[in-house]
Amino acid sequence: MTTALDTSVIVALLSGTPELSRAARDSLEQAGGRGALVVSPPVYAELLAAPGRKTEEIDSFLSGTGIEVDWVLGEPVWRTAAAAFREYTDRRRQQPGESGPRRILADFVIGAHAMHLASALLTLDRGLYRAAFPKLKILTVLS
Repeated sequence: MTTALDTSVIVALLSGTPELSRAARDSLEQAGGRGALVVSPPVYAELLAAPGRKTEEIDSFLSGTGIEVDWVLGEPVWRTAAAAFREYTDRRRQQPGESGPRRILADFVIGAHAMHLASALLTLDRGLYRAAFPKLKILTVLS
């Protein structure tokens, strides 16, 4: 079983409170015990974009934890991401005054990557992915 990781899980592990970091570590160990761990290019980019992070640090962390980057995303991933993002934007337009966080296309690429190239997605954000990708198996750090 291949588990794709959302950026939130790795950020929680690296920068979260001790409790959240421990929960993220435990979830990663469980997922890793079931098979491969992967991230999509948007996750890698989001990790690297954080202030003060260096490429060498991110690469070393990923290598040390056995997390691979799926650098190549095929056409089905991009089409699925686009369709899910369009549905999300349509829902937001129909709900004026929506107070939840606005999502960006990268979130939907992360979900589409998991749907097409992994068996499940490990995340802290169950709501977004469950709504956008109802057939995707979602694993959460905090159950």
